[in-house]
Amino acid sequence: MAYRQWPMRRLLRWSAIVLAMLILGTAGAGYLYYRQLNGNIKKDALNLGDNKVAAPTPNAAGQTPLNILLIGSDARDTEENQKLGGARETFGATPLADVQMLLHLSADRTNMSVISMPRDTLVKIPKCTDPDDGKVYPATQGRTMTNQSLGHGGPGCTVATWQELTGIHIDHFIMVDFAGVVSMADAVGGVPVCVDANIHSRTSDGKGSGLKLEKGTSYIQGEQALQWLRTRYGFEDGSDLARAKAQHMYMNAMVRQLRENATLSSPNQLRRLAEEATRAMTVDPGLDTVRKLYDLSTELRKVEPERITMTTMPNRYVGARVEPTEDAEQLFRLVREDIALDGKDKTKKAEEKASADPAAADDEIAVQVRNGTRTDTLAPASGRASTVAGLLKEEGFTEAVADTDGSWSEDRTVVRYPSADLEGDAQRVAEALGIPLSSVKRSTDVSGITLVVGADWRTGSDYKAPKRNDRTPKSAEALNGADDKACMHVNPGFTW
Repeated sequence: MAYRQWPMRRLLRWSAIVLAMLILGTAGAGYLYYRQLNGNIKKDALNLGDNKVAAPTPNAAGQTPLNILLIGSDARDTEENQKLGGARETFGATPLADVQMLLHLSADRTNMSVISMPRDTLVKIPKCTDPDDGKVYPATQGRTMTNQSLGHGGPGCTVATWQELTGIHIDHFIMVDFAGVVSMADAVGGVPVCVDANIHSRTSDGKGSGLKLEKGTSYIQGEQALQWLRTRYGFEDGSDLARAKAQHMYMNAMVRQLRENATLSSPNQLRRLAEEATRAMTVDPGLDTVRKLYDLSTELRKVEPERITMTTMPNRYVGARVEPTEDAEQLFRLVREDIALDGKDKTKKAEEKASADPAAADDEIAVQVRNGTRTDTLAPASGRASTVAGLLKEEGFTEAVADTDGSWSEDRTVVRYPSADLEGDAQRVAEALGIPLSSVKRSTDVSGITLVVGADWRTGSDYKAPKRNDRTPKSAEALNGADDKACMHVNPGFTW
């Protein structure tokens, strides 16, 4: 197949922008050695879980959003990766998904949102089946760190875990290891980053990335760029949350830098870096050629830095780990509904999409009703589960029962269902009580249709949905892509 020959300057510009938008690169430069680079790219199945999330409905123009999971693997499966990553005792061990970012490109291609999930977030990893050897990894009984999902058959299990947690349909994944980070950072010739004090990320017992910078702005590349992206000891409170913030600053700075300066070094250097990058890359079958990656980069390039929003999944500490908060679900909903996180979208009406699955007769639908009216400041409203179960029975849902065995807390009333074959039944329950379809959610946390009466329905028999809130939660710590004043705070214990 013949491909159009692009002028070299334009080729370099497009190659650079691809590298910026995906942090660790994709393949505009691949046109130099198309077939060779295609052979370098490794591929793996997109989703190893049993449950699928339906793709979003196209907008009026027939466009759909794109959701791409970016994974940074800590694999130390080669000498180069071990040298860069350290920890010799883990050579050849099961890799961990230590960086996880969901990139959402809006349907109209006007804006982009990124959600980082801290690697120590506690989640339920679903059952995953390795397509290579058929090995089945059972669903975790309790919650475990999300970075372990990569070891349950590959990146497709990390995708399955994200989809189960967020309800967001994921179209693609791109995974890169340590060597890939270094080679891609070299390609752009240096990325400006800022620290508010001298920093040396090294503890007395030798832990830390080794990053050493002077106060102010520095241009970093190569191994130093990898150190920045991996630094935890020395930034703010030394947590993965601080590391995610530093990664957001790096991505934004790279995009700005490349749009201002589209030149790279010699074609020979670009070729070498492209070869290294593709060897370090694993993608799903939908992105397994240079041409597919290049086409993706074309879509990503349509977004200006001013419309890029970086966020961290809102969370709270559970011991030394973290878990998603109610604000996290708000953030996930905005992405599911393709609402820009920068607040610059025109107001969108919530889509009430009826299920294609027909509902059973009302008297055949089993419903558990829970009292979730407890809040941080208010005790649960007495008897709400029994009251609402009674309302359902009056509507003909004779199988409705109050579940009083547990204690729940839910800001908004919600109807949950575990599998696609119950979606129509769940929507029928919501309809009977005047609950909007946007509050009907699929969830693996329930075994049947479960109505949780939230804090928004503490009294009365008529449900009134609260006013719609489409604002990005403050706890997501949003960072705009055009913000060139952002600077990482250095922990005083790591200055020099």
